[in-house]
Amino acid sequence: MAKVEEVSDLAKSSQSWKQASPVKDLKQIKIPKWLVGLLILGLLGGGGYLGVRQFMMVQRQERQSRIQTAVVEKTNLPVTISANGNVQPERSINVSPKTSGVLKKLLVKEGDRVQQGQILAYMDDSNLRGQLTQANGQLENAQANLRLLLAGSRSEDIAKAQADVRNNQAQLVQAQSRLDLASLRVKRLSTPTQEGAVSRDTLDEALTEERNAKDNLEQVKASLAAANQELAKLNNGSRPEEIEQARAQVVSAQGSLQTIQAQINDTVIRAPFTGLVTRKFADPGAFVTPTTAGSEVSSATSSSILALASQNQVTAKVAETNISQIKVGQTVTIQADAYPDKKFTGKVVQVAAQSTVEQNVTNFEVKSSLSDPENILRAGMNVNVDFNVGKLDNALVIPTVAIVRQENASGVMVLTPGNNRRPRFRPITTGVTVGNKTVVRSGLQEGERVMLSFPAGQRPQGSGTSRGMTPFGGPPTRFR
Repeated sequence: MAKVEEVSDLAKSSQSWKQASPVKDLKQIKIPKWLVGLLILGLLGGGGYLGVRQFMMVQRQERQSRIQTAVVEKTNLPVTISANGNVQPERSINVSPKTSGVLKKLLVKEGDRVQQGQILAYMDDSNLRGQLTQANGQLENAQANLRLLLAGSRSEDIAKAQADVRNNQAQLVQAQSRLDLASLRVKRLSTPTQEGAVSRDTLDEALTEERNAKDNLEQVKASLAAANQELAKLNNGSRPEEIEQARAQVVSAQGSLQTIQAQINDTVIRAPFTGLVTRKFADPGAFVTPTTAGSEVSSATSSSILALASQNQVTAKVAETNISQIKVGQTVTIQADAYPDKKFTGKVVQVAAQSTVEQNVTNFEVKSSLSDPENILRAGMNVNVDFNVGKLDNALVIPTVAIVRQENASGVMVLTPGNNRRPRFRPITTGVTVGNKTVVRSGLQEGERVMLSFPAGQRPQGSGTSRGMTPFGGPPTRFR
């Protein structure tokens, strides 16, 4: 019974709470629908405003974070002048014989590297070999004659000449005796013939015998004179004029032999310098002829044996505005289009004295040596040449992209120190541009910070200076 009464008390208290609850009273209050809509619209508008504002602040912070800056600094700046060029051999010739003939043997092929003096080919020399034998014989004959004159007379020759003289003297005595007898007979027969005691025929025979004796005497006298002259010549030796004439004959024979020998030597084709065989024009058995520097290209290649090129060099075309800074001996850095990852070195060896004009652009050809130990560069390849013309010590520089134009002047946007960090335009005076750096002559100090990038549409723009001109007049000086 006690438990039942307790539950009844709880029910009563619950009923009294429901009667006193204010919720029932609220349900009885009616709110207009328009007021509810207005409240909802106000809540949405305020939330949207706060969201847009937050979004714009975030975007502004992102733009500020994307703005790039750079510090004005001092550095040692190498100055180089860049130019385009190509690889060319220092020397290039078409190898041909000195005289026309048939190519007998070819010892090299295209792409072979040869040394100076190396034999490249042989020409047919069969015709010259016979002439060489004949020239050797003529020389030996002239030399023997000279030796004979220089050696003088032998004792045997002198003795023989003396015997000839004595023999001719004896013949002279006999001839004189014969003539005396013939003359005496003619004298003895003259009177009897006149008296008629002797016939006329007998006297005529005597007269004929006398004339024959006289002729024989003259012949013997001439032989004796010749014998005496020969004996005197042998005793005196050769005359100086005869020896000189013999020596001249020897020299002439030697010259003829040397000419033939040189022609034979010319049939051996040798490399005039160390280089590379770039082309082959003829095969063994072909008829080739000499070529000259002024020969037409077609005829030169058709009659030559091969083309030879020496070690490579680089020929670059430098603008006339920069040629005054190029000197012989300066180092260069070379980069070929075919090998962009490799760099080659060299030195300036020649600066052209005469300019070349192409498409109204004046350039000067500058030749540089080329260090290519691997021999990978070939003639005709395009290269980029950087001439190392000097160095700017302790130069104040900024990135070139930081330079802007405003108020008809060139300058930079400098970030002011402080919380605002608002950029301010400051005019500057610039010097040379090397690569992506520009030298500042005045207007900035080391350590200041300049802007490199700007929000879209906010990069300063100006007018008053033509494009491609500096604000100080004249074209800008740019190096690499």
